[in-house]
Amino acid sequence: MTSVPQVAQVAADAAWLRLSLKSTAPVTGYVDGGWWPHSRDLGAEASALARAVTLRLGPVREIAYALAAWNPAPRHVGLDTTTEGRRVRLVGFASQDPSVVLVTGTSGRTLGLLVVPPETTDPAGHDAMDRAARAGNAESPSALLAAAGVRPDPRVPAPRRARP
Repeated sequence: MTSVPQVAQVAADAAWLRLSLKSTAPVTGYVDGGWWPHSRDLGAEASALARAVTLRLGPVREIAYALAAWNPAPRHVGLDTTTEGRRVRLVGFASQDPSVVLVTGTSGRTLGLLVVPPETTDPAGHDAMDRAARAGNAESPSALLAAAGVRPDPRVPAPRRARP
C-alpha cells in the first residue's frame, strides 16, 4: 500500500520533473522515454527521477550514466524518509552514450531514458521528450535530439561507435 506522504512526494516531483514515458505497450526503439534534468548534478536530480519511475519499475536499485555528461556524482543518493531510508546507486561509465541514462528497478527491469541536456531551450526540450515517448519511435538518441533541434554540448564527447 502506498502511504500518503509517498503519494504527496511523487505529486510534488511530478510538478517539477520533466519526464515523458512511452506507454507500457510492447517496447520499441532505443529509449523508453525522455528526461530533461534541470542541471548536470545527477546527485541532486536522481532522487526525483527514481521516485517518479517507481510506479513503472517498482523500487529503483540503480541509475547508470555517462561519466562525461554529468558533474562528479556520489555513489548513492537517498530518496527520503518516506521510503524507509532507501538509497539508489549511481553507476558511471566512460563508454555509455551521454544522451541516455538507464534506470533499473529491484525487479531487474530497466528503463532507458533519453537525456535532454539541461541547457536546451523550452520548445526544443519539450519536442525531444515528446519524440522519445512517442509510441513506435525507434530513432537513436542522437537522431531524436537532432530532430528536435537540440545541439550536442561540445563539452560532452560523442558516444563511441562500434568498430567494423
